[in-house]
Order: sequence, then structure tokens, then C-alpha cells
Amino acid sequence: PDVVTMHSRVLLKDLQTGAQNELTLCYPADADASAGYVSVLSPVGWSLLGQRIGATVHWPTPSGAKLSGEILGILFQPESSGDFAM
Repeated sequence: PDVVTMHSRVLLKDLQTGAQNELTLCYPADADASAGYVSVLSPVGWSLLGQRIGATVHWPTPSGAKLSGEILGILFQPESSGDFAM
């Protein structure tokens, strides 16, 4: 229940600004950044996959800047909720 998997919804704190965002890890076809759905193949999505609560993740932006975030919580994880059909 503390590992980020596909379709997990995480609370991520931006280490530069302190802003907190809810992100849901999804497949590329379902990605919608404005709604908080990030593709597993995106830099931020790839950095989250397999991480645990408390981990610090790092990813590059398209402009080449480096961003960092701390996983504050996993708000939903399909495996721990028994929802394997997502």
C-alpha cells in the first residue's frame, strides 16, 4: 500500500515551491496534466513509479530544468483497495 503503481493517486510536494499536487499515474492515452493525470512514460510519471511514501523524486522538464518532489502520501492504490480491473 505504500508503493506507487499504475493508477495510484499520490500527493506530491514540490520541493522548490512547497506546493502540493495530487497526481494519478496513468497510461499515455489517459494523460491529462490539467486534471492531474500523468503518463507513466512522462519524466514525472517515470520518476514516481515504484517509489514509496517519503521518497524524493527528480525529473527534467521539457526546457531542461530539474524539478524535485517528495511523495507525501498515496491517496489511492488499486492493489491495496482490491481494485484490479482499472
